[in-house]
Amino acid sequence: MSKQTKKNKNENPGEKIVSENRRARHDYDILDSVECGMVLVGSEVKSLRNGSVSLAESYAKIKNREVWLISCDIPEYFEATHFNHRPKRDRKLLLHRREIDRFAKKVLEKGITLVPLKLYFKDGKAKLLLGLCRGKQEHDKREAKKKADVERGLRMYKMKKPTAR
Repeated sequence: MSKQTKKNKNENPGEKIVSENRRARHDYDILDSVECGMVLVGSEVKSLRNGSVSLAESYAKIKNREVWLISCDIPEYFEATHFNHRPKRDRKLLLHRREIDRFAKKVLEKGITLVPLKLYFKDGKAKLLLGLCRGKQEHDKREAKKKADVERGLRMYKMKKPTAR
């Protein structure tokens, strides 16, 4: 079985991942997540389809009962000439009012933040998976790394286990 067919089995059909924030899964405990749309201009969509975006230092903020994506870097699309966009502009996220209210209550708690986890196209529309996250302490990160190393070692041991004769 080729890598391409394995990849398509694991992904949802009609979904093309543009960018994933793997660092967020290391730095934060993800308490909840929600899928939301994004308000984009044409040159941003073209740039996303090229696969160039950085979610590394971005976060979401609630202003006036609206959710905004802050400091997400979508580089300029060079073929767009003078109709280009600003790469790090704030972008409005599209959520239902009850979802915004539910998240707004939780964000007011200390240490809770909204972090983008994944940016993808679903049925031709740009979607963002937004996570409600709490920052991990340094000792929590070390604990998670130790646990992952032990699990990896056990998997390797099971694969190399000698057969009885």
